[in-house]
Amino acid sequence: MHDTSDLILHTPDPVRYGDLGDGTYRNPILYADYSDPDVIAVGDDFYLTASSFGRAPGLPLLHSRDLVNWSLIGHALERLEPADEFAAPRHDRGVWAPSLRRADGRFWIFWGDPDHGVYQINAPDITGPWTAPHLLKAGKGLIDACPVWDEETGETYLVHAWAKSRSGVKNRLTGHRMSRDGRTLLDEGVLLVDGDRIPGWFTLEGPKLYRHDGWFWIFAPAGGVTTGWQGAFRSRDFFGPYEERLVLAQGRTDINGPHQGGWVRTPAGEDWFLHFQEHGAYGRLVHLQPMRWDPDDGWPVLGDEGEPVRMHRKPAAPPQPLASPVTDDAFPGGCFGPQWQWAANPADGWTLAHGGEGLRLACVPTADAHDVRLLPHVLTQRLPGETFTAEVTVALASDVPGARAGFAVLGDAYSWIGLERGADGTVGLVHRFAEPVADHERDAAHPRPAVTAGNRPGADGPDVVRVRLRIEVSAGARCRFHADTGDGWRASGPVFAATPWRWVGALLGLFAAAPDGAGGEAGSATFTDFRVRTHHLQATSTPT
Repeated sequence: MHDTSDLILHTPDPVRYGDLGDGTYRNPILYADYSDPDVIAVGDDFYLTASSFGRAPGLPLLHSRDLVNWSLIGHALERLEPADEFAAPRHDRGVWAPSLRRADGRFWIFWGDPDHGVYQINAPDITGPWTAPHLLKAGKGLIDACPVWDEETGETYLVHAWAKSRSGVKNRLTGHRMSRDGRTLLDEGVLLVDGDRIPGWFTLEGPKLYRHDGWFWIFAPAGGVTTGWQGAFRSRDFFGPYEERLVLAQGRTDINGPHQGGWVRTPAGEDWFLHFQEHGAYGRLVHLQPMRWDPDDGWPVLGDEGEPVRMHRKPAAPPQPLASPVTDDAFPGGCFGPQWQWAANPADGWTLAHGGEGLRLACVPTADAHDVRLLPHVLTQRLPGETFTAEVTVALASDVPGARAGFAVLGDAYSWIGLERGADGTVGLVHRFAEPVADHERDAAHPRPAVTAGNRPGADGPDVVRVRLRIEVSAGARCRFHADTGDGWRASGPVFAATPWRWVGALLGLFAAAPDGAGGEAGSATFTDFRVRTHHLQATSTPT
């Protein structure tokens, strides 16, 4: 095979997103799938969480001091409940649209699981320890829960939306009185807003509940994730009646579906609104909009008189270093960083302790080795930007025919490149893919030998074969795969267009697997030096 490195996809001149370094920012401030964001201010600090669906750990936690530069500091949910139901990938279930709050000296997160009900966890500090999930309201189709502790009356309330796919009901918001400790609802629930009674409104969901200026406020989107808008509702009494107003819509801009997020007030007294924009395989990107309260009628005004801004001055705050969620990982001590999530609740034996460098994954025997989408033991992270290059080295140490390890782009369709032990005992470089409707993967390129200089035979075990892998992503999430087996980089297969899951953007994934029946120990794969280079010039540092 001749060198095809000249076929690397070239991108146009890069565009900087987030902090522009001159006192302004460009949306999106987070070019990654932090879906359904919610945000709070605690002193000079801002904290954000987002939907994590069926991945574990769940409920990512991000920190900022200017609402533009964000660092990933961990997760609040170690495992999903019920644990057995999330032992396999559940990409469109689990944690939907969480709400983050601070009350009574504690941090609180509420969310709706569409198949089980409304959960809450809480902690004395943002870094934990977080309580075990408490099922506050059981039922099907209960989603997007948000509380408020009303300091004017001493009451505590909860609002949630409905998923028609589970309950047969949608376009409605239901409210409850709740005990102050967030463990008990004190009534049967009241219909607060019926979206069917608002002309032109549909799929009302994602409510965020606030108290401001003597009013109860519900910020809630409608119209669907791709083309929807942001609404605001207000009432003097929690149980209504509520007035409504459309406060943010695409209008004349190129920012589709600007909605579903949270309002935050800064220490400088400024108001801002964070929301998402659905962007295909990249998922739901986070935007920051200026916000003010109209002095005449008291309603919020978002963006540029109700249309989203692409660029704007930064919030008034002390200067901050450039930051964005970490992507690179040297896997120090054989551990992985907070940017990674398993495709399902983790099980013992997926990672292996060892005395060398890198992350060692067991080649888990499974009947689903033919379809990476079905594997729970895939370590994933979000696509980190519009255009980027990601690289990792993988070493396969297994003598089991069919054992494999690779680097994948996962969605309804997927493609991966890596190493596989053949029936003849040799290890080959393979590149595979599967279409959304396919139940079995196919070759995306002809397999080729992978034994090269630098690989070594094992004295007491299988030969160890090593390869450097690269995925280059251009605009439109078009992916070109490459491998270096010791004789330089070579492109592999045609361009692959990444696809999202049902509600989730495409993911990068590392995995190791073996055919079912391989026995208890089928070898392992070691991943080292995972690196990402973004081409859109978003900051890659993560200061603490």
